[in-house]
Amino acid sequence: MTTPATDAPSSAADAPASRPARRYAPPRVGGPRRWWDWVLASDPGLGHLQAGWRALVSMSVSLAAGYGMTRVLDVPAMLGMVVGGMMGLMSAFVVAENTPSRLVRASLWLPLPYAAVLPLAAWAHQHRMLDLVLMVVGLAVTFFLARFGTFGLLTGMMTFNALMVGGIIVIPMDTCGPLAAIAVVASVAVLIARLLLCYPMPREDLLRTQRAFLVEARRIADAAATALDPDADRATAVRRMGRALRRLNITTVTIDGHLAQPEVAADPDSAELLHQYLFDAELALQGIGQAVQRMTAHQVPAALRETMVIGLVIARDTHLGRADALHPAAELIRQQATALPEGGSAEEAEVRALAHRVADLLDGLAESLAHWLELGWNSATVRARVPFQPTVALERNRPAGAGPAAERVAAAQARPGWRRAIPYLRAPLQAGTAAAITCPLADAINGQRFSWGLIGVLITLFGTNTTHERLRKLVHRVVGTAVGAVIGIALLHLIGPGHTGWTLVVIVGGLTIGSWGLQRQYAYWVVGLVVALVQMYGLTTPYGGMDRLLAQRLVDNALGCAVATVCAAVIFPVSTRKVAREVQRGYLSATEHLVEQVALRWTDPGAPVRLRGAARALDAALLQVHSVLRPLVRMPLGGRGRGRESSLRLLNSATRHARTLAASADIDLRLTPEQIALVQRVREVFTGSLQALDRRVARDEEGTWVRVSPVIRELMDRLPATAGPDAAQLRTALRELAALDEALAALAERRGLATTTPPAPRTTPSDRTRTALTAWAATLRPRTTAEAGSARAGATPATGAPGANGRPGTTAGPAAAPPAATGNTPRNTTGKTTGAATGKATGNTAGTATVSGTLRCPAHPDGCAAWITVISDRGKREALVRAVGGGYRLTGLRPGGHTLIVSGPAHAPRAEFLLVDSPGQDQRHDITLVPAP
Repeated sequence: MTTPATDAPSSAADAPASRPARRYAPPRVGGPRRWWDWVLASDPGLGHLQAGWRALVSMSVSLAAGYGMTRVLDVPAMLGMVVGGMMGLMSAFVVAENTPSRLVRASLWLPLPYAAVLPLAAWAHQHRMLDLVLMVVGLAVTFFLARFGTFGLLTGMMTFNALMVGGIIVIPMDTCGPLAAIAVVASVAVLIARLLLCYPMPREDLLRTQRAFLVEARRIADAAATALDPDADRATAVRRMGRALRRLNITTVTIDGHLAQPEVAADPDSAELLHQYLFDAELALQGIGQAVQRMTAHQVPAALRETMVIGLVIARDTHLGRADALHPAAELIRQQATALPEGGSAEEAEVRALAHRVADLLDGLAESLAHWLELGWNSATVRARVPFQPTVALERNRPAGAGPAAERVAAAQARPGWRRAIPYLRAPLQAGTAAAITCPLADAINGQRFSWGLIGVLITLFGTNTTHERLRKLVHRVVGTAVGAVIGIALLHLIGPGHTGWTLVVIVGGLTIGSWGLQRQYAYWVVGLVVALVQMYGLTTPYGGMDRLLAQRLVDNALGCAVATVCAAVIFPVSTRKVAREVQRGYLSATEHLVEQVALRWTDPGAPVRLRGAARALDAALLQVHSVLRPLVRMPLGGRGRGRESSLRLLNSATRHARTLAASADIDLRLTPEQIALVQRVREVFTGSLQALDRRVARDEEGTWVRVSPVIRELMDRLPATAGPDAAQLRTALRELAALDEALAALAERRGLATTTPPAPRTTPSDRTRTALTAWAATLRPRTTAEAGSARAGATPATGAPGANGRPGTTAGPAAAPPAATGNTPRNTTGKTTGAATGKATGNTAGTATVSGTLRCPAHPDGCAAWITVISDRGKREALVRAVGGGYRLTGLRPGGHTLIVSGPAHAPRAEFLLVDSPGQDQRHDITLVPAP
């Protein structure tokens, strides 16, 4: 038995008339599911893969150019390939510009300092002591010049590389000119190859990050559906949901960081609107995940659970970018929640409210995604209130960790007099001292390979900020060298001597894989590097001596790492404890800025305020806190650190409240003087408490946290008792502000601060104040009848179309039209709960049935590729099968009502009801699909 099918709208024209038609996202973002989506989810923007591809192209072209020029200039092939390979290596690792003009300037600058220093290095090779001194000075100069941007870093790196090559290899003076020409030709060849094969396309990278966000959104929908499965392990499902929400947050913060890069967005207004829509979409997904987590703790009626799972599966299977198809899923959930009987226990009322909240959030998510995806491809048609301002710093395409905090701690070391130079001389002094100590020790171990010790110093101090990070890098270096040595020696024996071509392939492949892995873990890069180096050493070293040579390299590297770690800990050190304090102070500073922005938004509606930007800065600050505190907690000898774990949980909770506060507080208000005074008092009390906590964190000063919740309650009492979207949104913002205060007050108690409440007593508004409040209520933005009828009190506002001021306004627009026939609601017509089918049987068993049929589509007469998901009337996902050759087969279905959700690359999700009434017998059910536009 079947009932008429339920189809999601196939185009904007199918949506209600009140929702304006819009173009969908480009196919690259909004196309059907693809097998490589998991790559995008783990690497938003494909920054890691692009790094590996750059290394492959740069190394291949530079080695080929170096070898070809040696034939033209009659230079030894090894020298030419070393010089050319150095140009390719530095281009791949250091030159990562995202505009063609910057790429050209940086690439053409590479050979200049290298060619200028190479003759000096060749001459100093004959004077051993001078050679060592020059390399020590060159390493110190590299760290000094790194403070002056990309060209300073390139100059320092190429200077040190030239000195290192001259110290290792005997370079005749008469070959320096030809080698300089090889460096220039190799750099130009690499530049041309990168412009042809690695052309920077920041807008395309933005589209890929958008698809990565949508993939994470689908993961959350799938995790939510699994959590509602009655037979699922609740603890496991909740943990999976938590992981999905954390990945989503990291992805959105990463996208926000990409928006600050040149030429990513069409203009600052487009970037700001992209930021706002993305923020609201993430907020809706976070709300859906939290609501489902809360529902799993209650007894959910079977009919509601079934409908929730169906709606979430439809949301999961909806084509990426066809966001309007989420409205029917929301309407299904809303209808079922409304159909539940009123009254009952408090638990039933909470379940009903959570279901309504999920439906409202799905509607809000649909609106936010639709605008965000369209704007990612097109320029903004309206102006934002304030142009985009970057709030997230990225390191290797990931949100920055301890780096910004360590820079602030180092800058604070500057004092009057000679101490003003400390921030500039700290890193060069550490590097120079470590190199001066390491050089003679490494020279004593192996005079021909003493540069390995200097490389250990370089890699230890470069890109690290704390002692823990340096020790961790040392461990990665040791483990990566051991693993790479095993793999490299095995490949060396497999290739055998005399096969230069295969040796070069392994060298380039090892550097390519290492370049990709460097973006994730440093050990991956070391493995690829050592594999490549083993092949190079194999050209000049007997196979029997390879083990001893690699052991010496590991000892030299470890020696340099250890000496550099000690020097960094004693020469103008930046301690881990100070960095930990600084990241916490950065979080408190971001919270203070958000509170001040909220107060300014309410007291001066025309002020240039970026509430969502302030909340995103709080997200970035929280990730920095995690990057510093998490490793300290998990040190092998440091214990778990329950105090830090508890503090991190409080900060996580505070950040969740801050996000909701930023979205709900972004409304136009006309407050009375008494209300403005209360808002200013809230700001003063809250910021004063944050400053007291900041002093406690920085200098262990005594202080008091004054809870602002009583003042917020007084402000809520002075609000007019009128219903409406703006009034409900304002009350939501005040509740979130009070919750933020309570979370941080608990953190202050853990830090040893006393807590108290404001001394001012609560007052009752006078008659004159009541008159003013009535006048204020009349100034709320008027809503249409449709908007007012669909608004729901207490729901988190969703982002809709841009308002007149160019920022996303709050929408409470009408929900999507319900299915055409009431019979479409997938429920068990018998009204009884049936047992769940296993979905794993290979044939009919006692009490089960097999359902098969055809899958027809007018546009695909040869058969459609589609997946069929079976959901029982208990809300359990029983089976997932693929239709092949225009047919499908489901086995092991128990008697009762089931819902079939059909989705495919060319079709919107389609829900059909199936009643299994003949156990032990075969049953036929044909499905006809409607092609998507």
